[in-house]
Amino acid sequence: MLTSRFFVVLIILLASQGLRAQVILEANAPGNTYEDINAVFAPGYDVVEVPDCAHPEFGRHISEVFDTELNKNVFRFMAHVMPDNDRCKKQDRQRIEIKTYGNSPEQLKATEGETVTYRWKFKLAEGFQTSSSFTHVHQIKSVGGPFESMPMFTLTLRNANPDHLELRYTATNDQNTLAKADLALFKGTWVDVTETITFGDSGSYAIKITSIESGKLLLDYHQDHLDTWQNGAEFARPKWGIYRSLKHPEALRDETVLFADFSIAERVSATTED
Repeated sequence: MLTSRFFVVLIILLASQGLRAQVILEANAPGNTYEDINAVFAPGYDVVEVPDCAHPEFGRHISEVFDTELNKNVFRFMAHVMPDNDRCKKQDRQRIEIKTYGNSPEQLKATEGETVTYRWKFKLAEGFQTSSSFTHVHQIKSVGGPFESMPMFTLTLRNANPDHLELRYTATNDQNTLAKADLALFKGTWVDVTETITFGDSGSYAIKITSIESGKLLLDYHQDHLDTWQNGAEFARPKWGIYRSLKHPEALRDETVLFADFSIAERVSATTED
C-alpha cells in the first residue's frame, strides 16, 4: 500500500502533440527516504544504489532535509571519501544514485520513438571538489544491447583549468564531449535542468541548465539530428546522484549534493478504439 510519506503525481495531459504522462518525485519530510523514492520510481522494488553496507555507522546516504533557499524539503545525497564504495561490489569508485529500471512503471522507461522530458534541480556545495577522473551527477543509460554499460548522455564534473561541467555523449561505447561550462557557476547555487530526448537512430537532444537565483542560462545545447538509441537496447532510463571515481582520492573530499523536484514526462501517441 502506498503511504502518505511520499508525493507522486501522475498526470495525463492532452496536448496537440499527443498524450503526455508525467511522474513527479518530491521530498516531503525527514525519514523513510528510500521508501518514498521506491514508491514512485519502482513500487515494491528498490532503485536506490548506496554504500550503506560499507558505512553502516553513518546510516542512510540519501535523506530528506529542509532547504531555506527553495523553502521546501529536498533530497540530500552524501558521499564520503572513506569508506564509501560502490555497493560493496567495487572499491575503486563510489555510488550514491537513484534510477528507474526494469521493474519501474512503463511510463518511466523510454523506448524507441518516444520523446521524454526530464526535469530536476540540484545544488553543489560552495567548495565542491573534483578530480581528473569522473564525478557523474546524471546519466541516461540503455538497458540491453552491447553498449548498455556506457551511458548515452552524462553530466560529469571535471578537474581542469578551470574546473567544468561536461555534457558527454555516445551512441556506442566511445564518449565525446558535446558542451561544457565553468563549474564555478554551479557551486553554492540551485540550478534547474530541463533535458528533452527523442529516442531513435535519428533522434534529437536538448538540455538547458539555469540558475534559479539569477535566472542566468548556464548551459544550453541542442542537436536536432542525433543518434539517441543504442543498438539492441530494450529501453533507456535516467540516473541521478553522485557516482565518482576514487582513482585520485587526494583530490576529493566528503561531498553533499542536493536534488529536488524530479520529473519524467513521456510523450506518447494518442490512440483510439474501434
